[in-house]
Amino acid sequence: MEYERPLLTGKLIKRYKRFLSDIELITPIERAGEIVTAHCANTGSMTNCKDDGAAVWLFDSQNPKRKLPLSWEWVEVEGQYKACINTARANQLVKEALLANQIKEVEVLSAEFLKAEPKVDEGRLDFLVSTETDDSLTYIEVKSVTLLGNQHPKKEYDKENNNDGIGYFPDAVTSRGLKHLEVLMRLKAEGQRSILFFCVPHEGIKQVQVAEHIDPVYAKKLREVMAAGVEVLAYQVEFQAQGMVLKTPLTVCI
Repeated sequence: MEYERPLLTGKLIKRYKRFLSDIELITPIERAGEIVTAHCANTGSMTNCKDDGAAVWLFDSQNPKRKLPLSWEWVEVEGQYKACINTARANQLVKEALLANQIKEVEVLSAEFLKAEPKVDEGRLDFLVSTETDDSLTYIEVKSVTLLGNQHPKKEYDKENNNDGIGYFPDAVTSRGLKHLEVLMRLKAEGQRSILFFCVPHEGIKQVQVAEHIDPVYAKKLREVMAAGVEVLAYQVEFQAQGMVLKTPLTVCI
């Protein structure tokens, strides 16, 4: 994916009320020092991705109808790794990769065979891949992984397990994520292919692991659904000057 125009840069002052962030602009030069409020498209805890003073990148929608025309997109973690905190980008990246057949485990014949947000029961999953005969369906649920293990606040845990380069999911207890696992397992039991897809928009993460120390219930259920045949994939995002691309398969350690 490419942004329509160059991203603005700034310094994070604070994130608050889940969807708001105050930022001091650095560029463009004519707005340097200006304090702006940007939309934060992330409902999670954003552990280690919201440190005060961190370098950030913003997208200016230039939409006068939006109350907050600026969106917080990227953050620099530990002064060295870019991470995308806009969780809406994960689905966009996965969709582009599926249509380009860049995810080797899933073949998409053409755009007409890929449906976004298919309705399942009383809710929705992220993608449905069909075939010409519709005798084989693939359901995909996407999760964004931005919690780097060697930055986790539970230092004793990290030190003991030497978690450098491990990205954890979830970064907070997730009842919604638990429901998604149950749906994927049921679909698999009904004969459909089910995939939990970890999109990793973080330069420092080299493998993905379930965060049992954060949500043991989710970890137990994930092992259960994998034993039932639900597939788990992970791909890392490559950051580019004007956007991002889903590129590198990663190991998943459950």
